[in-house]
Amino acid sequence: MARTNEIDEGFYSRQLYVLGHEAMHRMGRAEVLIAGMKGLGVEIAKNVILSGVKSVTVQDEGQAEWSDLSSQFFLKEADLGQNRATGSLPQLSALNPHVLVSAHTGPLNEDLLQKYQVVVLTDSSLDDQKRFGDFCHTRGIKFIVTDTKGLCGQLFCDFGEGFEVLDQDGEMPASLMIDRITKDNPGVVICADDQKHGLFDGSKVIFSEVQGMTELNSIGPVEIKVCGQHSFSICDTSSFSEYERGGVVTEVKQPLVLDFKPLSEAVNDHQLLIMNDYGKIARHNTLHLAFQALHGFVKKEQRLPQSWSQSDADLLLNMVKELNLVAKLEEVDEAALRSFCFTARGDLAPMNAFFGGLAAQEVIKACSGKFTPLQQWLYFDALECLPEDGGCLKESLFSPKGSRYDAQIVVFGSEFQQKLLRQKYFLVGAGAIGCELLKNFALIGLGAGDEGHITVTDMDFIERSNLNRQFLFRSKDIGKPKSEVAAKAVAEMNPQIKITAHQNRLDPDSEGLYDYSFFMGLDGVAAALDNVEARVYLDKRCVQHQKPMLEGGTLGSKGHTLVVVPHLTESYGPAKSSSGNAIPLCTLKNFPHRIEHTLQWARDQFEGLFKQTPENVNLFL
Repeated sequence: MARTNEIDEGFYSRQLYVLGHEAMHRMGRAEVLIAGMKGLGVEIAKNVILSGVKSVTVQDEGQAEWSDLSSQFFLKEADLGQNRATGSLPQLSALNPHVLVSAHTGPLNEDLLQKYQVVVLTDSSLDDQKRFGDFCHTRGIKFIVTDTKGLCGQLFCDFGEGFEVLDQDGEMPASLMIDRITKDNPGVVICADDQKHGLFDGSKVIFSEVQGMTELNSIGPVEIKVCGQHSFSICDTSSFSEYERGGVVTEVKQPLVLDFKPLSEAVNDHQLLIMNDYGKIARHNTLHLAFQALHGFVKKEQRLPQSWSQSDADLLLNMVKELNLVAKLEEVDEAALRSFCFTARGDLAPMNAFFGGLAAQEVIKACSGKFTPLQQWLYFDALECLPEDGGCLKESLFSPKGSRYDAQIVVFGSEFQQKLLRQKYFLVGAGAIGCELLKNFALIGLGAGDEGHITVTDMDFIERSNLNRQFLFRSKDIGKPKSEVAAKAVAEMNPQIKITAHQNRLDPDSEGLYDYSFFMGLDGVAAALDNVEARVYLDKRCVQHQKPMLEGGTLGSKGHTLVVVPHLTESYGPAKSSSGNAIPLCTLKNFPHRIEHTLQWARDQFEGLFKQTPENVNLFL
């Protein structure tokens, strides 16, 4: 199956909407190596296998340990002492029948790397990153490095020189109605004033259906220069016929060619750090040096820093100051650096899920040429999770306990772990985001204690198209309730989890079941819903019962998350109208000139005929 050129549209249907057939065909020819099968490596492997490349090889020389179970969801207690790559192989292979998955238990070397188009390193030394990075750069192999240490993580991409991006953003090309075109040098195109053109200097466009100045209809793509939100200049139109009326201007997507530096050079170039939080510029510059210093620390001491050890933090701080003699940062964030050192032994499932998603997205970009890749460093931290009086905590609380949560206890302590185990949570939705949340809940131990519990509800049944992204489901589960299958799958990941599955829709009809006493028994609610109405309703119930709600959603390659804490943050609802893009009624009735207008006109007609009239009759009756 993996060798045919046909795309399985039933399996990949949702992904095809985002990537398109061409990009999927290119991915179907790509062979990927992922090194390191701890929590971060298995996240990347899971995502890349589901995305539909030709083959994935997972490499790891190490044996599974207790600390791996805090984030490695395809290893069980029975796998302790076994090789991580071979232990994960059966579960990874079952994710996608179209992808050939194999394990390599030997060391990494150049002979192995040259067989692949994309190489991803996790949990690797800086020496290996530089050595293999230089090798991949000269051979034209796409090279990605990612790592998480406690509450901090990094991601690096090198796609070589002359890497062609075929579609920079995946958006539909802009299509605009023309109001008028001047006969000038250069000619100026003025678009209909109800729509901003959204084009940039250098964008290219083609014309069609122009009346009068028909010469524009037959010339190829024209480069534009933006004059205003509704106008732009084009070529010399002074010798063309006089513009009369009509016409459509359509954007022509242009490929973008990018040059990347190898890691050995890029490591010293702070201009390549992509900022994702402008309140943390100093922190992320510091983290760039901190990760380098940590590699030096491990090389010298043959271990990671001890949890919450002041002496190790002092040593790492001195190493960063030494590196800064060359880097010359104006400000080193010492507090963040100490927190990074205190928690570097941590291996946290949510951090691995975040960086695993980002790294897998970069693999998709490398294979498909779709979307603009990262150039070239990205840092993210969640140090806000630590208590503000972190320095006063006892070191004994953070020592390993010989449990599956050890890599989490070294960051947050055993008391916090006990609190997680006691949590009672309600998850609404067991689709793509619901599966990911349940996996993370099981790994962190949410509701896995004697007093803890998770209730999950989803009224849907598993379809074949779900298997491409709802990773807890397999072909044998098609037709079964999502919530039941998902609950059973995460109970295999962590047998201690207490979970109950329901198949109820969350709406006013289910308030008899999800009543005051149900909500008052909860510590929090997580929403993994696919429509605004259900989110607004759930948000209202959470505010009513003073319960926090964690909410997230995706649309193609975009996503959002929202934390709602009653009386502290803004709540989700009530439903907000998107008035910014509302169509004026006069346009709709008298001059519908865009495809959206005709659709909205038809929708209004339909509602008038088949919804409003019967509703009025029912009200009268």
